[in-house]
Amino acid sequence: MVCYIVPTAAALAVHVLRNSREGLRENKHYHWLNLLLFGAVIFGVVDHLWNGELFLTGENTAADLALGATITLTIFVAWGLTTAADQTKAHKPAPTT
Repeated sequence: MVCYIVPTAAALAVHVLRNSREGLRENKHYHWLNLLLFGAVIFGVVDHLWNGELFLTGENTAADLALGATITLTIFVAWGLTTAADQTKAHKPAPTT
């Protein structure tokens, strides 16, 4: 099973991007994305270790990669929603008493 390969590649790409671009290192939203992606990697590795198939490939490698892409896409969507909610919250005026 190689489904954790896609989130691993995405996590490393975001990590390199954050470290190479001025201002992204301190950006909390990209930090959240990095944490979500590395969390998916850790989950995938633990799951595959648990089942004794860390470096094995399944019968259908394309399906495994599609699962990894789906997991990664889901993380990006969740991150986008969380980021949008945080930005909306940051732009609302404080209630007056």
